[in-house]
Amino acid sequence: MESELRIKALSALDPLFALRYSATHRNPYNVIYRLTPFEAYRQGLVKRIEVASVVKENDENQVFLRLDGIKTEKKTITARLALHKLMKGGTVKEQIVTIRPGDSLEKMAERPEYAGFEIDEINPGGGFVRFANNVELKVGESRGADKEAIFEAQIRYTIEEHFRKQAKLRDAGLKVLSLFFIDKVDNYAQEEGIIRQLFVKAFNEIKARHPDWKHIDPLTVQASYFAQKKRKGGAIEILDTVSGKTKEDEATYDLIMKDKERLLSLDEPVSFIFSHSALREGWDNPNVFQICTLNQTTSEMKKRQEIGRGVRLAVDQAGDRVRDEKINVLTVVANESYEKYVERLQTEIEEEYGKEGLPPKPADARKRVTVKLRKEYTLKPEFKELWELIKHKTRYNVKINTERLLNEVVPEIEKTEIRPPRVTVTKAQLSVNTEDTFDAIQVSADRPVLYLDQRYPLPNLVEIMANLMEHTTPPLRLTRTTLLEIYKRSQNKKAAVDNPHEFASVAVRIIKEKILDQLVNGIQYEKVNSWYEMTQFEDIPSWAEYLVPAAHSVYDHVLYDSEVEREFVMGLEKRDDVKLYLKLPRWFTVPTPVGEYNPDWAIVMEPRDSHGDNTGEELLYLVRETKDADWKSDLRQDELWKIHCGGRHFKDALGVDYSVVTKASELP
Repeated sequence: MESELRIKALSALDPLFALRYSATHRNPYNVIYRLTPFEAYRQGLVKRIEVASVVKENDENQVFLRLDGIKTEKKTITARLALHKLMKGGTVKEQIVTIRPGDSLEKMAERPEYAGFEIDEINPGGGFVRFANNVELKVGESRGADKEAIFEAQIRYTIEEHFRKQAKLRDAGLKVLSLFFIDKVDNYAQEEGIIRQLFVKAFNEIKARHPDWKHIDPLTVQASYFAQKKRKGGAIEILDTVSGKTKEDEATYDLIMKDKERLLSLDEPVSFIFSHSALREGWDNPNVFQICTLNQTTSEMKKRQEIGRGVRLAVDQAGDRVRDEKINVLTVVANESYEKYVERLQTEIEEEYGKEGLPPKPADARKRVTVKLRKEYTLKPEFKELWELIKHKTRYNVKINTERLLNEVVPEIEKTEIRPPRVTVTKAQLSVNTEDTFDAIQVSADRPVLYLDQRYPLPNLVEIMANLMEHTTPPLRLTRTTLLEIYKRSQNKKAAVDNPHEFASVAVRIIKEKILDQLVNGIQYEKVNSWYEMTQFEDIPSWAEYLVPAAHSVYDHVLYDSEVEREFVMGLEKRDDVKLYLKLPRWFTVPTPVGEYNPDWAIVMEPRDSHGDNTGEELLYLVRETKDADWKSDLRQDELWKIHCGGRHFKDALGVDYSVVTKASELP
């Protein structure tokens, strides 16, 4: 409609107006109505979408890499690479890093498993990265992701889902189709192609449980279409071709691309279609009920393109559209978590259609203010005395009983379930919320469908444990001899063989608990020749909504972090026996085996009798921590340890009264 000839032809009609209908306007002139994907989904004009995510869990035993892209900018070449990075606290998570020639993945991941993976070459022309150990990775490819295992689980789930849906929908006159998007043509087109082999194997095993399919040959239910790219000048032209020129190939091409009605017939055996791309633009089939994405998640194909091939409402044998929402459900079997899938789909739609119609985000109404230090308060004798008591820094001494540690750690490991690495499937349904965005509602628990134990050479278990120990918070160290002894005393050696990294992670977590328990309970503090200076006090920038005006505080307002603290400040202000108090600044910390501890309050009080009269005794100098009434059961273990250590610091080393309170009324 945008060519010069067509514009001239339309003008020759001398129309009063022209109405244009298109899903992809090249030039949107005056849009008078727009049906967005969200609105179409909300109105039930397309199929409901559910995502069955097939992912690998609990397997950090091998090197994982995925090359997401290569970028050239001026004279700099970088690449985006996914790897399994060791995080603070000893957990391993997938992280995207930017790499350059010479970078060491061992250092980036902080894991010895990546030794030898130094970046030797980033080749934008060839689209690959080569490492010093001669391993090459192309854009979109992954290593250590157990692609074959993931493919097997996806294919099995899709076939099972296909059989179940066809059994339910046959009486309604509906033919069910499943569409597979594959990563490489050779993985299916070749006789020994891994996807072809996995499909045949899974089909033959699963069909035994489904009477309607029991005697069906898997070769008769498959068809494939592969678009071929041909470079024409500087552009790429997509040709509708099939692999080969045989009559069989032509018939397959006609069935998929032209004879949609025949493909919808229950008499036509073909019901599983394989393609490398999103098929020709505009191709879809209303009876695609499963889409299995065997391509990489970094594929150039958009999620909208993928699901667009199957979201039309189904058609029965009479050619009539079926509008039953219970029938019209498209299952996407993806090789990523459903959260990531939905997030990417959401992003693509917003990039295409914008966020028009969404309510604007409320303006930030918070007011920025500065909390002023009352310097005259810091000159009062009672504050100087308080500061003299609490300002001193300390160091702690601890001892570890190795035999006691072993006796405590090993039984705990025995009681902990250590599951082998596995591939799991979790299903979630998509719904549109009031803000025209997708919500993913999980409808099934993650179910293991394939176990991956004993597939790889065993790593050095002691080295893994030692490396994890150094990345705990705080870093802890045990000798290799002690770590080896833990393994030797364990009765669950099969778990260590099936999933070495998970065994090491569990062991390190328990070791940390037991070590810290010994450290904290036996800790001893002593003063050192260092202290916090009063000159470190300064004005504090803050938000007005988190401040309470204060007459007795060293600052004109008190910044609170919780409702308990706000109530405590208001209680202090209502007590006449509180001479002054201070919310201890963040830089005022006490060292502990589990990290720095920042106590809450320093308070000066005047002793009073039951009638409210001054008893004449010396002022009380207190340090208090504020927690809610259930703090002993609600707090994390490391917070409890910090409070315990804080008490030993103030009471034992400094001789200052310390305790935990909830309300100001609990003060002496």
